[in-house]
Amino acid sequence: MAGASFIGTTIEWYDFFIYATAAQLVFGQHFFTALSPAAASLTSVTTIGVTFVVRPLGGILMGHFGDRLGRRTMLVLALLLMGVATVGVGLLPTYDQIGLAAPILLVVFRLMQGLSAGGEWGGAALMAVEHAPVHRRGLFGAFPQLGAPTGLVVANGAFFTVTTVLSADQFTAWGWRLPFLFSAVLIIVGLFIRLRVNESPEFARLKEQEQRSRRPITEVLRHHPRTLAVAIGVFVANIGIGYVFLAFILVHATTRLGVGQNTMLLLIVLGALFWIATTLWAAWRSDAVGRRPVYLIGSVWLIVWAFPFFLLLDTASVPLMLAAVLMLAVGLGLTYGPQAALYAELFPARIRYSGASFAYAVAAILGGGITPFAAAVLTESTGTTMSVSAYMVMLGLITLIAVLKIPETADQVRERRREQPQ
Repeated sequence: MAGASFIGTTIEWYDFFIYATAAQLVFGQHFFTALSPAAASLTSVTTIGVTFVVRPLGGILMGHFGDRLGRRTMLVLALLLMGVATVGVGLLPTYDQIGLAAPILLVVFRLMQGLSAGGEWGGAALMAVEHAPVHRRGLFGAFPQLGAPTGLVVANGAFFTVTTVLSADQFTAWGWRLPFLFSAVLIIVGLFIRLRVNESPEFARLKEQEQRSRRPITEVLRHHPRTLAVAIGVFVANIGIGYVFLAFILVHATTRLGVGQNTMLLLIVLGALFWIATTLWAAWRSDAVGRRPVYLIGSVWLIVWAFPFFLLLDTASVPLMLAAVLMLAVGLGLTYGPQAALYAELFPARIRYSGASFAYAVAAILGGGITPFAAAVLTESTGTTMSVSAYMVMLGLITLIAVLKIPETADQVRERRREQPQ
């Protein structure tokens, strides 16, 4: 089950990241040509964040039906929705061909991706954790987490291949569409895998015992507001700083620092691979010492590394830029690895899909929704990326406060392990 969750979320995030990459590289030229080049580029990057507007809606809808009908059904729906939207972008005519309808449809497809993302992660994370032995929830829960950095690797690998094989003019004219169209193959593979997965045993028990919540999101908001606030807060820094890594530094390095596009794509891929390794280690470690200690180290790491990150990145020296990216990936992995298990343990099973999905979506808005736009505006208005570093510190402090409120100790983890049959 962990493997199936990993493959599904990888496909979802691949679709998500190829949009972010294309938005930074070519969408301004094709869908916002009525604007000045600078405004077109800024508007194009801003569309990356429109998904966050509908993520909570996706979390509420898919969370509700995930708690009522089952986790697997919603995971299949989420994958289909993301696939239709991604292939739609790959086939979309440009502004010069159909006028204003082009950017409107682009935003519609992006909103569809947001609905999908709002419900995808919660279902995949819960399926992995709810199938796991209690003392291995952290490790099993890490596999859907790996979908984000792995999807980034595959997405950047796709663009790296296309830009290497094609000329610059060919890539700009039509080559950028190929990674989007390739998604159709991945979606078929993902659907085949997800349709063969059994329903979560915890949900099956709830259904058999007729203990499902009739209004799960209402129950979350009414009876678990503190838990919801903690779940939102612990993810704010990861998603916000993650979007600096995922959706800002590529355009920053290529347009302001003069770094080659393929060089920067390779650096991001190397950072994502390090993120994968750190995520796995953090999840495994959280099974031994608890979620909170691992989160605590990770949140402090993100705060401390915020200023060195851009000081090294802005040198435009490839070795120093690599060091900046790798060290940021450590903090991201430490605050990402234990997340699935933590969310599953915070909420009761009857409302778990709704609670986890809604918390994830709201945190995505607060932390990541405006980050690409905010980073671009801060850099332009202040003339320095140190303002972006200050923004990253603010996000890190929010998460640090929430981490200190996590209701868990290492003793509780050891107690759960003692309860498991040997």
